[in-house]
Amino acid sequence: MFNLTNEELYKYINEDLPYLDLTTYIQTNKDKKATLEIYTREDIIVACSEEAASIAKLLGCKVKEFKPSKTKLKKGEVILKIKGTYENIQQTLKLSQVLLEYSCKIATQTNNMLKIIKQHNSTCELLTTRKTIPFSKKMCIKAILCGGALPHRLGLSESILFFDYHRKLYSSNEEFYNQITNFKKQLPEKKVIIESETLKDAKNLMKYKADVIQLDKMPLDEIEKLVNYKNSNYPHIKLLVAGGINLSNVENYAKLQIDGIVTSSIYSCGMANIGCNLKIKH
Repeated sequence: MFNLTNEELYKYINEDLPYLDLTTYIQTNKDKKATLEIYTREDIIVACSEEAASIAKLLGCKVKEFKPSKTKLKKGEVILKIKGTYENIQQTLKLSQVLLEYSCKIATQTNNMLKIIKQHNSTCELLTTRKTIPFSKKMCIKAILCGGALPHRLGLSESILFFDYHRKLYSSNEEFYNQITNFKKQLPEKKVIIESETLKDAKNLMKYKADVIQLDKMPLDEIEKLVNYKNSNYPHIKLLVAGGINLSNVENYAKLQIDGIVTSSIYSCGMANIGCNLKIKH
């Protein structure tokens, strides 16, 4: 696991708090001592609590306790408890709360999808795409790791994945197929992944020795036929499924003998129901 750096957290803070909290600024007695509990209103998998605690420290608060990332919490349990001046607590409150609302929801949704997959296929992995929320990649990746998934791709620089529009460079599919061996020779330590939308094309990709085939929006019955064909003829090739897969339909794909389920849906699953309890020390 990894944590976001203070430099990254300062950038996040400066987006929302570039100068001051104007509402708190016009109040009096801002130096009163206060405590803040950030708690969950639903069952969650905790993610990025370390970052929420660091934000509190960077804004002058003292962290009394927090639950580490990957912790399973029940409704009503406290994620983070801090103390400090009323002004510093108010500056911390929304920044930490919003971060936890997004990250914990992603982690929880990830874990819910993974549990469904593992009920039907213990060797199938949940893999998330590189399509994270813009400017929030590290938060998203940490959250899916907390939920038990793995990144399908971290970006464009570390993996090879040919889509349909990469084939436009060639005069025909046959010309593209004939280049697969050359791709593999150029980067022998990398897997060559190629997306396919049809049964015929996927079989040809197997014939020309693609390492991994990503089946995009392919009907379930065709995926099943292809899995049987692969197992009989090319058992070493890995099959992934992608395209519109989310919590509502992941079970259908998990029942097939595939190696991985690729999804972006986790990044747009909403926000966890996280509450705050602020108390003034009189």
